[in-house]
Amino acid sequence: MTTPTLMVQGTTSDAGKSLLVTALCRWLARQQVNVAPFKPQNMALNSAVSVDGGEVGRAQAVQARACYQEPHTDMNPVLIKPNSDIGAQIIIHGHAVSTMDARDFHDYKRVAQKAVLESYHRLAANYDAIVVEGAGSPAEINLRDNDIANMGFAEAVDCPVILIADINRGGVFAHLVGTLELISDSERARIKGFVINQFRGDISLLQPGLDWLEEYTGKPVLGVLPYFNGLHLEAEDALPRDFATASNPQQQALRVIIPALPRISNHTDFDPLRLHPQVEVQFIGPGGTIGSADLIILPGSKSVRADLAWLRQQGWDTAIQRHLRYGGKLMGICGGFQMLGNHIHDPLGLEGDAGSSEGLGLLEMETTLEAEKKLRNVDGRLVMNDAAITGYEIHAGVTSGAALQRPAMNLSHGPDGAISDDGLILGTYLHGLFESTDACTALLTWAGLSQAQPQDYAALHEATFNRLADAVSQHLDIARLSNLLGLKP
Repeated sequence: MTTPTLMVQGTTSDAGKSLLVTALCRWLARQQVNVAPFKPQNMALNSAVSVDGGEVGRAQAVQARACYQEPHTDMNPVLIKPNSDIGAQIIIHGHAVSTMDARDFHDYKRVAQKAVLESYHRLAANYDAIVVEGAGSPAEINLRDNDIANMGFAEAVDCPVILIADINRGGVFAHLVGTLELISDSERARIKGFVINQFRGDISLLQPGLDWLEEYTGKPVLGVLPYFNGLHLEAEDALPRDFATASNPQQQALRVIIPALPRISNHTDFDPLRLHPQVEVQFIGPGGTIGSADLIILPGSKSVRADLAWLRQQGWDTAIQRHLRYGGKLMGICGGFQMLGNHIHDPLGLEGDAGSSEGLGLLEMETTLEAEKKLRNVDGRLVMNDAAITGYEIHAGVTSGAALQRPAMNLSHGPDGAISDDGLILGTYLHGLFESTDACTALLTWAGLSQAQPQDYAALHEATFNRLADAVSQHLDIARLSNLLGLKP
């Protein structure tokens, strides 16, 4: 290994790996280090379109932004997108190659490892430092053979590792020590220190535990990150744990309901709404009731036909019809847009069993899933008020029909989406549409919010990145981190 590389692994999923990698990326970038993020293997349904026209995990796109870089497929060479409980679409270097079950992918890992190392070496040739994010935990015994996501990668490129654990979950010392016990001697030696995440309270009360941990393991605690109140960092995959609003709604807030589909994808589309002070967002999970709302949004889905059938099982198709009869607004994004039509055809069985499903019949159109995915970053303008909009497309469906004669927006490559004749329903293939300030304001106004306040989502991102970088400087051992990366402290 010649290019300084530091890997962050976690004792569990959601231990803080993405947060720490993002923090380190911005901390290094502020020191004028030409740094890149890297995640060898990511399993997530939140994704983004890279500058080279491929698909990468959303977390790596965010980390690239923290580095002042454009996301590239080499930053996440293997992306796994589950489309059932046992199967997933495998994406290599930004493009889908196959759908596999877990056993098939296990056998495929040798091929995937070649792709991982190719990407890593290309990054190493173009950047001064690389910060790597692991996946899950390195102590998953059943996944250790041919590992490319954690220690298997670290050993292949001979890089040091930081192990992070979340104290907010409880059992933080057991997590750290237990992880060390379950890995090999060479892997244990590769771990150069610990970071404890999400601590709140008096740090002096934690100090005896930190002293014990260092004495017992012989490894240093590199720092304790605080619990970040109000911090927004786009989720790698999971929905908000309580399905509830993340905003501080005013009394006259716009009420938005989003069905939490089993294979919901790119739910980060709704983060700008969750953070908007005039919007109340609620994800409705299994067994929930779609109540009174100003706007219902059908989100993206990795298995549109299966998720539509599930939505019907919940009785939510009837609730949507009732919502429209009372004048409520309805929006569909990507897979949710496809659900609004008359039929969805999957002749190749790309998302499950081959066949066709009846849509909700709310827009005069139908969709056929094709093998070649549409992947592109786009910009354009809303039809309703000519507001500027940017976003990205990730979909296999090709939609046609009379409804498209009333497009929702005109993009650089042509018209997109549809608006119903009565103006109550809007559909689009565009992800990230609420991140554009003027377009978000216009869409909230369409949905019924009077005097919608503009919100600069990009500025919120920048504030988050800088807050995390400040925390690295304040709470972590800068000298040791700099040494691991071959930098001057």
